[in-house]
Amino acid sequence: MSDSDKLGHAMTVQEFTDALIRVSLIALMVILSFQVFSPFMSLMIWALILAVTIYPLHQSLAQKLGGNQGRASTIIVLIGLFGIGIPMVLLGSSIAEHATSVADRYQAGTLHLKPPKETVADWPVVGEDVYKAWSAASANLPAFIEANKTSIESLVSSGMAAAKSTVGTVFLFLGALIVAGIMMAFGESGSAAMDSIIVRIVGPKHGSEVHTLATMTTRSVAAGVLGVAFIQAVLVGVGFLAAGVPVAGLLALVVLLLAIMQLPATLVIIPVIIWLFKASDHSQVMNIIWSIYLLAAGLSDNFLKPMLLGRGVDAPMPVILLGALGGMMSMGFVGLFVGAVVLAVGYQLFMKWVAMHEAEEAAEAAAATEAEATE
Repeated sequence: MSDSDKLGHAMTVQEFTDALIRVSLIALMVILSFQVFSPFMSLMIWALILAVTIYPLHQSLAQKLGGNQGRASTIIVLIGLFGIGIPMVLLGSSIAEHATSVADRYQAGTLHLKPPKETVADWPVVGEDVYKAWSAASANLPAFIEANKTSIESLVSSGMAAAKSTVGTVFLFLGALIVAGIMMAFGESGSAAMDSIIVRIVGPKHGSEVHTLATMTTRSVAAGVLGVAFIQAVLVGVGFLAAGVPVAGLLALVVLLLAIMQLPATLVIIPVIIWLFKASDHSQVMNIIWSIYLLAAGLSDNFLKPMLLGRGVDAPMPVILLGALGGMMSMGFVGLFVGAVVLAVGYQLFMKWVAMHEAEEAAEAAAATEAEATE
């Protein structure tokens, strides 16, 4: 082997070693950066979804304020904080005061329960068991607590865990709203930067198109699926409360989950209507009125979706369902919303990538056929 060949071989090994070191350092930086950023992942994803969804409203408000982006963001964030934060604080204070009062009366031996009404036994599925337990507790509360100490402690622990999760979700949403306000204030530069990143990854030919698709899909799912689900749950929940349905808040939450998963709210509403006619204290006329209202609220998604869902970017129901369930399993309640949006965007981007590949193959085949015909 000549000296020049040896030198060329040595240079090749050196270049490979340098490239391996660079790749290793980049991989190390990516791993470290992910570890540092991972505690804020849910917050930032949720903030990005909110920012993308609310941005058209933000721009409309900014135009009315003379183009002041920061002021428009501040107004939207303050409305969100006061509209959600204050009611949650008041509700939390009320619950805390009630729990403290119950604990004080129990310690003083003055806590008593009123006997249940006979209609409680007619509640669907759980009526008889609830009636028996409630009657025993109202007759001798200390003995009932002592006899069911393990079950009560388990129930209290589950309730505390659910309350903690709910409070954490609310604070996460409020924090995400603040971050989303900052994102919207710098929306133009942020959108340009994101477009450059996507173009760099996908290529200049399809980068801007993919960016637009991701943005429109996010808005479509957030407004057309999550927004509709929230509005429908509120409408149905108000009807449950007004009609005096037991555990109305819990049933409204179930309606919210069903709506996110694209399942009919009538799965909950029909049993409630049956209960109204069998066990409620209302007159037949009022039962008919509440039934009509609940059915209308349960079917409201049929005209809300065309109003709020973006054209041509709606994801299939199984994708939304898997996203909601998977997000809830991995991130808790907030994952219902984040998971549905993220998986829908991923699905649309994947299908766009497949379509681009098929289009490129068709173009190459057409060019080859044209070349053969020319020859």
